[in-house]
Amino acid sequence: MSKSDYYDVLGVSKDASERDIKKAYKRLAMKYHPDRTAGDTALEAKFKEVKEAYEVLTDSQKRQMYDQYGHAAFDQNGGGGHGGGQGDFGDIFGDVFGDIFGGGGGRRQSRQQRGADLRYNMDLSLEEAVRGKEVEIKVPTWVGCKPCDGSGAKPGSKPKTCSTCHGAGQVQMRQGFFAVQQTCPTCNGTGQTISDPCNKCHGQGRVEKTKTLSVKIPAGVDTGDRIRLSGEGEAGMHGAPAGDLYVQVSVREHPIFVRDGNNLYCEVPISFTTAAVGGEIEVPTLDGRANLKIPSESQTGKMFRMRAKGVKSVRSGAVGDLICKVVIETPVNLNEHQRELLKQLEDSMGSEGNKNRPKAQGFFDGVKKFFDDLTK
Repeated sequence: MSKSDYYDVLGVSKDASERDIKKAYKRLAMKYHPDRTAGDTALEAKFKEVKEAYEVLTDSQKRQMYDQYGHAAFDQNGGGGHGGGQGDFGDIFGDVFGDIFGGGGGRRQSRQQRGADLRYNMDLSLEEAVRGKEVEIKVPTWVGCKPCDGSGAKPGSKPKTCSTCHGAGQVQMRQGFFAVQQTCPTCNGTGQTISDPCNKCHGQGRVEKTKTLSVKIPAGVDTGDRIRLSGEGEAGMHGAPAGDLYVQVSVREHPIFVRDGNNLYCEVPISFTTAAVGGEIEVPTLDGRANLKIPSESQTGKMFRMRAKGVKSVRSGAVGDLICKVVIETPVNLNEHQRELLKQLEDSMGSEGNKNRPKAQGFFDGVKKFFDDLTK
């Protein structure tokens, strides 16, 4: 299957500057990143294609070869001009989103392979999410090896510059007219070799450990929000920077309230006497009990808004409202005396009952017209 033109993949012209290419790349990488595409294999493939095009067109030597020979310039290298054809979602996340969220300083050399980002799922009650809290979590991860200080070499010794690539991490292979760079097979792109590896980490520069971290949950978070802990992901190999830890928030369902953005909703049952003549009832809020005035002649489904009784936004600081929907409750388990009183109420309305039940009157008038129209 033929590959798409790299310029077309990024949506830029062939004379586009490196700045324009990087701008287009960031936009597409954010759109197709696996964290956003929920396992869609087609979009993951698109993400890899975007990454491959970016890596070729931002390398002046590779871009010159591509402009002259097209994709054939890289066919001998197993496809793609990104060092052995291995797509790395963790690396791309740091390159693109590190710039946006303050976690990076541009493109890294291949030998500085940043550690993987981690995700921790945190389940919160509505009250915890609204008020915020500090939580201790335990995260199994990779941390820098202390005896060798992350170098991978036994204490007292040091890694040596790779004799094959001379520290570049890349080697150039020539076949006829083509000159292609690929990851150095001797040092695997690190630019260094270790002749006497550390006994604790066996040359990796990192070891497995379960870290205990304190996470401050800001007030107002909601399901889907992420809290970034910079540098708390996996340590990179051979002293490379650590990735980030993302705490993914999920808020449990509440028995009384339903949250929609910064507003809270709840259903409040009222007696039909209160609905008819009005009154004051007590309703729950996240701050405790509050009184709500019910006007006379209220109907089931009527909404009452209680200002600033909702959730304070974690971003803007604005406070939402509590919206109470009243539901008129029909009394049950009536005794004979109570039944008689209700019948007396019904009888007291007499022929003027329709005045007291305008919706019923409108309904039955509509039914009568419906059947009249059928008989015409």
